[in-house]
Amino acid sequence: MGRRTVFYVSDETGVTAETLGSSLMTQFDNQAFQRVTVPFVSTPDKAREVMRTINATGRRDGCRPIVFSSLVESELREIVAESDAFFLDFFEAFLGPLEDELGMPSAHATGRAHGVVDLQSYDRRIEATNFALANDDGISPEAYGRADLILVGVSRSGKTPTCLYLALQYGIFAANFPLTEEEFEGRGLASALAEHREKLYGLTISSERLEDIRRARRPGSRYAAPPQVSYEVRQAEALFARYGIPHVDTTRCSIEEIASRILDRTGLQRRVLP
Repeated sequence: MGRRTVFYVSDETGVTAETLGSSLMTQFDNQAFQRVTVPFVSTPDKAREVMRTINATGRRDGCRPIVFSSLVESELREIVAESDAFFLDFFEAFLGPLEDELGMPSAHATGRAHGVVDLQSYDRRIEATNFALANDDGISPEAYGRADLILVGVSRSGKTPTCLYLALQYGIFAANFPLTEEEFEGRGLASALAEHREKLYGLTISSERLEDIRRARRPGSRYAAPPQVSYEVRQAEALFARYGIPHVDTTRCSIEEIASRILDRTGLQRRVLP
């Protein structure tokens, strides 16, 4: 089966088209896709240029491209829709029915999905991100009193990216603490963790996957050696069980799924930020 080119076309950043379109394309495992994002299509001339690019791509590939559009302006959308492509438009699909249901026209204003609409929420997101960076890998345990959540797990189990995602996406103040041989040999929680046990959430991972990750980072080291990796994973899971720390296996989870599972289990508020 030949490769299909997928275009994500937007008059702003393209994040909405990318997110929704990519979610749909993941359902087709046996098809190879080449993804192209075209943001800031804000004028008719730019829209016609995109149309020409899409048509040229179809001629090159020998099959029509797939286009996901989040263009708000009707004029721009109509130009791109004339492409020789399979055209799917998110705003056309949903705004019309919503207008009918609400009994009012939509604003058709660009940039609202990812602009700074609520400054207070935006400031919280920035502050939460700074907190995650300042409290990475157990750097500042004295700040844990301010944390909404403290992730614990062995090195490379996904703590840092999950903390940053929670901060950027939801404004959650998340810190993380690495579990090392010091915790395992002492057979107890570090005092900084024991004081905030109700905020702890564990991340675990399969030994095989962790070996691959560590080997790419430090090949040939004890850090990546199978016996060491297996020992750390077993000890971490034993510690979670001993102290009743809820945890999630990150082996086959995306960062988004890890974060969603944690929020669902802990009941932390999902602040959907602009």
